[in-house]
Amino acid sequence: METWVLPALLGLGLAASAGLKTFLPLLMMALAARFDLFGVDLGGPFAWLTSTAALAALSVATAVELIADKVPVVDHALSAFGFLARPAAGALAAAAAFSAHDPTTAAVAGLIVGAPTALAFHTAQSSARVASTATTGGLGNPLISAAEDVMSFLTALLALAVPILVPLVLLIGGLVAWKVISSVRRRASGLRRAW
Repeated sequence: METWVLPALLGLGLAASAGLKTFLPLLMMALAARFDLFGVDLGGPFAWLTSTAALAALSVATAVELIADKVPVVDHALSAFGFLARPAAGALAAAAAFSAHDPTTAAVAGLIVGAPTALAFHTAQSSARVASTATTGGLGNPLISAAEDVMSFLTALLALAVPILVPLVLLIGGLVAWKVISSVRRRASGLRRAW
């Protein structure tokens, strides 16, 4: 049972991070495995993530996503793309966290832990973007995107360094996000009534 706990928490944290930024957590996990950081070891069918080609592709994809997400209109296109890509990235990250187990177990973990977690975080992120667009005309979206960058990075880093804290941090983050989204929606509703 113990051999399942840390990979599950690592997968959960990386999938949550992937729900905010598609490629950043995959890049961080691949770099950690490549440079033997945090005890991350990607073996078997996931060893390709540590290849030079995969690291280069993930680096470029991460940079493009982080920059493009600050551009109005493009951020909404990325959100639409993320509806499929982020659960897939979350599933891959969670499955890779189980790379020490057999491939079937890894795949099941990716589907059960990774995909739904990433989709939940992506849905919350999309709701925040819609509320921001409604209240700021999209001008606040780059600020929200920058906050998401930081949250995604810190969540992935926490998952890699101290996975046991992931549930607590996700719970606190979820409560804060719910309060912020609720507040923004109330303001948007008040603005609509004023018109």
